[in-house]
Amino acid sequence: MSSSEPRQRVERVRGSRRAKLTSAPGAVDAPDLPERDDAASAPSDGGPNDERMRRDVPPHY
Repeated sequence: MSSSEPRQRVERVRGSRRAKLTSAPGAVDAPDLPERDDAASAPSDGGPNDERMRRDVPPHY
């Protein structure tokens, strides 16, 4: 690997504790996916035990 090859760089993100990497040379960018609506994917009628499951609390609480 020579020094003339392009490489990823670390970029500081102002106001964040984490940095981000620039995209790798030759990499294909990920496609933009539409926002997922969890409420739309859940069944609207529910099942016979749904209400009980929402009220139940694990024993360590």
